[in-house]
Amino acid sequence: MNTVLSVRQLTKKFKKIAVNNISFDVEKGNVYGLLGPNGSGKSTTLGMLLSTIQPTSGEWYWFNQKGTNTNTLKKIGAIIEQPNFYPYLSAEKNLKIVAEIKGVPYNKIDNVLITVGLLERKNDAFSTYSLGMKQRLAIASALLNDPEVLILDEPTNGLDPEGIIKIREIINYIASQGITILIASHLLDEIEKICSHVIILKQGNSIYCGPVDQITNNNGYFELKADTDEELITALKDFGLFAKISIENNLVIAQIEKDISALELNQKLVSKNIYLSHLVKKKQSLETQFLELIKKN
Repeated sequence: MNTVLSVRQLTKKFKKIAVNNISFDVEKGNVYGLLGPNGSGKSTTLGMLLSTIQPTSGEWYWFNQKGTNTNTLKKIGAIIEQPNFYPYLSAEKNLKIVAEIKGVPYNKIDNVLITVGLLERKNDAFSTYSLGMKQRLAIASALLNDPEVLILDEPTNGLDPEGIIKIREIINYIASQGITILIASHLLDEIEKICSHVIILKQGNSIYCGPVDQITNNNGYFELKADTDEELITALKDFGLFAKISIENNLVIAQIEKDISALELNQKLVSKNIYLSHLVKKKQSLETQFLELIKKN
């Protein structure tokens, strides 16, 4: 795969260490989530990668070139702070100013407004926009230079559920066009729905980097129900396939240690004359896996 960003042993120390010796790669065409609670170092990391914050040590490579220079920035669209437009100007006029700064033609403005669903409101003053619309206009401004990489810092922060869904749809559409996206967020649910990969930070330390569905080696769990829970639990223990078996909300929960399909498990239980009224195989949520990682590290 084509690596668009390589980070190596990046560190930033203010009065205390904000980012501690982190390393990760971002591959072209994927959506990466930079995940962690407030104060974990997400914004500081993005600031260093865009050269708005001077690192204490470490290095990074954009498109196989060390650091961040003017040519690199032409390939990147970024929203790091709250949208900052002239409130009395229309969306179109605000984007014309951005286009002038970026050196791109005005004929791109309608296209990016269509992408973020604001074409019909392009003549309305920025001050009349909702918070969600302001955020969408900021995304439009970041897309004006046809970036290869889009960086978003907490893009759904403060939005209502409808606004969050709209931003999610826009991000998914942009990703479908082959643009690599790096999103900093503390919202586990959003990262799980948007991102293919995740980099998890805890107190400035990177504790995981990789595909969202491989955060842990956990194979998931089964929810089961039979006429007699005691017989069911005994049989499950005899199989030697489960790390933990418990009862929650009147269901037997079997944490999978050695992977097995629902069909195979059902056949094994039938051979012991145990017939199930409920059998569902599930994966642990990102939230559960994230909390487990935080506790371990």
